[in-house]
Amino acid sequence: MQAAGTNSRKSENLPEKIYISTVDALYSDGRSLFVGSLSAIVAALVTYWKSGEPALLACALATVALGVLRIAEMRRYAGSRPDTIEDARRWEARYIRMSGANVLVLGVWCFLCFALTQDAAIHLISFSMVLAYLLGIAGRNFSSDRLVVIQTSCAAVLMIGGLLYQNSIYYHFLALLFVPFFISIRIIATRLRNVLFDAVIAKHDIESLANRFDTALTNMPHGLCMFDGQKIVVVTNGRFNELLGLSADIDVRGMHADELCAACIANGMIPPARSERFTSRFMEALANPKRKSVSLPLQGRKTLQLTFQPMADGGSVMLVEDITERRRAEAKIERLARFDTLTGLPNRMTFTERFEYELSSRNSALAVLFVDLDQFKQVNDTLGHPCGDALLCEVADRLRSVVRRGDVVARFGGDEFVVLQNPSDGTESAALLARRIIQAIEQSFNIDGHQIMIGASIGIALSPGDGNSTGQLLKNADIALYRAKADGRGVYRFFEPEMDETARARRILELELREALAREEFEVFYQPIIDIKTGKPASYEALLRWRHPQRGMVSPGEFIPVAEEMGLIVDIGNWVLRKACSDCTIWPSDIRVAVNLSPLQFRRANVVAVVADTLKETGLAPHRLELEITESVLMDDTEAAGIALQKLRDLGVTTALDDFGTGYSSLSYLHAFPLDKIKIDRSFLEDIDTDKKALTLLRGVARLSAELGMSVVMEGVETNEQLAVLVKEGSFTNVQGFLFGRPMPVANIIDLHGLDQPSARVA
Repeated sequence: MQAAGTNSRKSENLPEKIYISTVDALYSDGRSLFVGSLSAIVAALVTYWKSGEPALLACALATVALGVLRIAEMRRYAGSRPDTIEDARRWEARYIRMSGANVLVLGVWCFLCFALTQDAAIHLISFSMVLAYLLGIAGRNFSSDRLVVIQTSCAAVLMIGGLLYQNSIYYHFLALLFVPFFISIRIIATRLRNVLFDAVIAKHDIESLANRFDTALTNMPHGLCMFDGQKIVVVTNGRFNELLGLSADIDVRGMHADELCAACIANGMIPPARSERFTSRFMEALANPKRKSVSLPLQGRKTLQLTFQPMADGGSVMLVEDITERRRAEAKIERLARFDTLTGLPNRMTFTERFEYELSSRNSALAVLFVDLDQFKQVNDTLGHPCGDALLCEVADRLRSVVRRGDVVARFGGDEFVVLQNPSDGTESAALLARRIIQAIEQSFNIDGHQIMIGASIGIALSPGDGNSTGQLLKNADIALYRAKADGRGVYRFFEPEMDETARARRILELELREALAREEFEVFYQPIIDIKTGKPASYEALLRWRHPQRGMVSPGEFIPVAEEMGLIVDIGNWVLRKACSDCTIWPSDIRVAVNLSPLQFRRANVVAVVADTLKETGLAPHRLELEITESVLMDDTEAAGIALQKLRDLGVTTALDDFGTGYSSLSYLHAFPLDKIKIDRSFLEDIDTDKKALTLLRGVARLSAELGMSVVMEGVETNEQLAVLVKEGSFTNVQGFLFGRPMPVANIIDLHGLDQPSARVA
């Protein structure tokens, strides 16, 4: 029973394909069924002929009918072979019923032969026929466990019953002997079934594994070639032939490694100049017991990688991979890492490596030229970054055209370029190259239909006098560049030792500026702007001062340009705006405050929102605030500046154009922008007592502004004679200058107007 249970479970777990094949085995080869049925019919008729018993004739006729039915059933099965496991089970059940009925009739016939007759010949015929059927069960029907059980039970029980029916001790003994015989038939059938199923399942698994392996080989992106211990090819896939340019019709299996190399060379994929080297490296890698890879450059810039992996039996597995795209990607990544993506010039890393190599390998002097473009930022702001990028590419091309073959041009970022002159004959050759660069950059550029004029400032450091290391020479060239910019731009300067001190002082100043705002070292002084008719202050202009804890008062001309370059002027300017608005709230209500906005503050910050928030925070009425801007604010972005000025006017804030008359196109702004006030630069007052042309120019500017509906303020009034001229002219609204007062702290204004000191103010 244990064996039967195991066998049943094994049958249940059979794969569908195998189970259907076992059912096929039951219905296959009808010849054995025909011969067996015919033998049983003949034997039954003989027993009837000898005994004359009608029951035996009935058994013969029943056997004939069942034989015909079973043969017809086999034909029906052949015409509708099952496709699913459910159909196969139904056909198996039908076979078991028909076969069981046939054996049952045979068993009844055997029993009747023993029960109805005493003829030993009849007994022998029936006994032999049933015994033959039992032996055939193990040979034909063992694949169906239920069929074996049913057939064995039907035949064995009735035959043993017939033997026991006879009143003979010999028959009884024979019946007892047949009990273990029938059991052994059952065991033999089970063992045959298990052996068959194990073999079939193993074959199925091997076929499945082979199919999967073949599918994997066929579809893998790599070419595969397996060599045995004698370096004979035993396994390949189609991809292998494809990658090596071998025809699909060529079967390389059975080739020696030498022959395979010769075939690869013969197809023309391997350049002739590399064929011998390829063969030697191929054979060396194949003989090497360790894993090794060989790169194989082919015709048409294609590259393969052959990877050899040794096997335990002395053979090797070779994988072939097309690494062309990978090599291209690696080269692209390498180029991206070492070259500027916009201009194609070497970047800082590549330049530094080359510089260090030249310093260590040459005895000749080198010159480093740090090139910075002048007015480039204005190009970006007015024409946009795409135009700026195109300009940088043009600059890179011009730099390439003016250097020598051995020189190196690199882009460090933004509008900064560096040139390594290699070798340099000293200051003269470096100066000559710098002049060529400046002249090349000064020529106009035509970018997208725009004529663009820029310049270049250059700082130069020479080895070994200005340093022996890359870092030191680059730093000193950068310091010299700062001097060139400070000296008016469009020039070149060589590094000098004292420049280092200046640069160090500049760095200290930058550091202290960052800390000054946090430490509240800044103060706001105010200079009066006088109503020319009443002689009384109409407003006060807020002016920034820095009270340094060690150096005392620092000149605005010293730190404000630095703050603008650092971008710190935005935070400082916003602080001045809040402080001035807060102070103005305690002044008489008819006095306003004027606050200067730097171009950077106007451009970077959301100036309208900042002003609105400041007025709300301090409680100052909008009409008491005047914002002073310079001409450069209007030049940077004309459209954006016009929108911002209109929004400020909508807030109720007055805007004034400061230093009017110093720019090259100031008159155009009077009509283009919503300005409320014009502050004429002090330069217009020069020589007005003695020069009639100067007076005429001043009068014309003042009258033009007044007629356009704007208030006119004259800056820099220092003498009574100048004031008398302005009063007589009559077009001026306000005057400002040392004649009326110097910048003063807010406490002086409070005292001047007899105001009470506030208990608290917003700083």
